[in-house]
Amino acid sequence: MASREVSTMIKQGFISDPTLSLSSSPSRTTSTTTTSKLYSPSSSPPPPPQTESTRPIPNQTLFEMMSEEHLRDSKAIEESRKKTQTRIAKFLDELKTRSSNDWGLRSGDVRLTVVSRDGHRVSMDVHKRVLSEKSRFFAEKLSQRKEKGVSHTVEISECDDVEVYVETVVLMYSDDLKKRLIGENVNKVLALLQVSAAIMFDAGISSCLEYLEAVPWSEDEEEKVLSLLCQLELHGSMTEVLQRVLSEPSTSVRTDDIFLKLLSGVLQAKDDKAQDSFDYNSRFDVSKDTLYHLCHRCLCSLVLCLSEAMCMDSSRQDRGVLMAEIAREADNLQWLVDILIDKRMANDFVKLWADQKELAELHSRIPTMYRHEISRITAQLCIAIGRGNILVPKDSRFSLLSTWLDALYEDFRWMRRASRSVDKKLIEEGLGQTILTLSLRQQQVILLNWFHRFLNKGDDYPNIQRAFEVWWRRAFIRQYGDVPDSSNMQITICNYPT
Repeated sequence: MASREVSTMIKQGFISDPTLSLSSSPSRTTSTTTTSKLYSPSSSPPPPPQTESTRPIPNQTLFEMMSEEHLRDSKAIEESRKKTQTRIAKFLDELKTRSSNDWGLRSGDVRLTVVSRDGHRVSMDVHKRVLSEKSRFFAEKLSQRKEKGVSHTVEISECDDVEVYVETVVLMYSDDLKKRLIGENVNKVLALLQVSAAIMFDAGISSCLEYLEAVPWSEDEEEKVLSLLCQLELHGSMTEVLQRVLSEPSTSVRTDDIFLKLLSGVLQAKDDKAQDSFDYNSRFDVSKDTLYHLCHRCLCSLVLCLSEAMCMDSSRQDRGVLMAEIAREADNLQWLVDILIDKRMANDFVKLWADQKELAELHSRIPTMYRHEISRITAQLCIAIGRGNILVPKDSRFSLLSTWLDALYEDFRWMRRASRSVDKKLIEEGLGQTILTLSLRQQQVILLNWFHRFLNKGDDYPNIQRAFEVWWRRAFIRQYGDVPDSSNMQITICNYPT
């Protein structure tokens, strides 16, 4: 063989490279002696001699590895086939026993052969009387030959699972199908159900459905059950099974009532974990009407709480209880707004919140320690608008800020210090972006007002300097675009201790 061809075959892995082989050639073997050698304390003793179990496997060629893998697959297939044949043989023995003991039948008059897709064949001697009585499919096929004493031959080809077909035939001879299915797994019963439906074995179908209705399902099994039942279209007979997972038709109103009760329970709970336990990202959607109904309920509760806070004497012992109640209702409203934003239903809430003139008026007349949680709702909306997660008209955005921006300014210090979950930078960025979506004139009114406040209060107010700079550029520098801007003006705001 030419050296080039040998080199190519070595590269492709069909011939091992002798220079990489770990096996020793006769010329390279070293003789072993019994002479002892001394080792210094710092040196390591020689490794133990290699035995058959510890000797490394020589480098294999690609062809050898492919051959070994094919051999392993073949052995696994053969082992699986042997186990299947063993189980089938057991079923056939049971068939003979039941046909004799339960039915008083001897030799069969129908030769039934079941053939799998890979050509595996199983033949069995069965009885026309049993097949015709139990299966409408066989009753129709076998009725075409009415001669007495004539043997019939029936072959079913292209079967997905020969073993399941054989077992289904055995079930036809059983007097208590439900009892026989006890202890089987869901996947096995689904396979029996599919074959029973194919051959119109009504008793088998009913027994499989009774089993499925009675046993629990895993999540994977549930998907398989639904898939198969929808595929088989068994109609009325599968109603009991599907009641576990499917609602009755036209229950959207009832579903809303259920969600309303669940959400109302969450909002009334005093444990913060209640909200975490309700997964509003689930596949079942809460209707928009239900969510806004709950929002209105929270708003009414806040008005009542703030009205009570106005009349409360600061020396009363239950002041802390009222503060907690206001905080809880505000937190509930924030949670609902989160759901609305996530489900892209929050546009109407911006207008609803902007229209809360009475609540805003009450808010301005009570101490900050009672009310600061409410301003987090305004911040929440500004963050969503600034990110483009809420799309509302300019008038709604301006109305929102006209109603609640002063309250947000006044509460900002308490918001930051009372809760570690408040992200100052996030609120400032959202507020600034929301302001910059307004008309230039509206930007000017809001940002000049902020500028004077910020100069006096500093860190007690949100820092929206970036938005101020953008407005300045839009209002003054861009207006004179023909004149090059060589001023390099920067706005720097310093906070001095008062």
